[in-house]
Parts: sequence; C-alpha cells; structure tokens
Amino acid sequence: MTDQNTPLSDEERAELEALRAEKARCEEEERARKERAELEALRAEQAAADAPASQKPAAAPKPRRAPAPQEPAIDPENLTFGQKMVMTKDEVDEDGVPPMPPAQKLIIAVGVVLLIVAGFWLVKNNLH
Repeated sequence: MTDQNTPLSDEERAELEALRAEKARCEEEERARKERAELEALRAEQAAADAPASQKPAAAPKPRRAPAPQEPAIDPENLTFGQKMVMTKDEVDEDGVPPMPPAQKLIIAVGVVLLIVAGFWLVKNNLH
C-alpha cells in the first residue's frame, strides 16, 4: 500500500469519485426496490382486507402426501435377541389382548423374587 499521508493524484481522485457515485447509485436502487416490495405487500394486504367475506376463498389445508411404503424395519424371520425379548408374537389371547413379551415377564419375576427376599430379610432381622 502507499503511504497514507500523500495526497491523491487526479487520477485516483477521479476513480474515488466514480466509486462513490456507483455506491450511491446502488444504495438508491436497493432502497427503491425495498420500497416497491413494501408497497406491493401493503396493496395485497389492503386488497385482502377490502374483499367481502363471501368472496374470500376458504383456506384449504394442504393435502398431505401419503408416506411411501417402506419395508418393515424388523424381519420376522431373523429376529435379534433384543427383538425376541421385547416383541410379542402375532397371537392374541381369548380376550383379544396380545400376550406379555418375555422381557416384561422376566422383570415381573425378578421383582417378585426381590420382594420375597426383602420380606424375608426384614422378618429375620426384626426377630432377633
């Protein structure tokens, strides 16, 4: 860069003035574009407000596309151990309720065993 203390030459001064004029022109065009957009928005809003209620089109909800059919994430022929533990078979009981999955049965059994052990421990320690 050149020294900042030296005065601009006539050529540099003319270039600076041209750049300033270009910048001002661009800013003026941008301001005019924004004003036109605002005017159009206000006109559309006014037209919508002036239209009688009977002439206003009802806002129809956008139709939803049906999701594309996908392959099931679970292959019933090759279930993992975790899937076997948390899934029930496709069978239903006589009352129409599917049977409990094995993991739920296991959790209930462990809970019952812990309840019996805790009861035995309390009784044993309080009889001394």
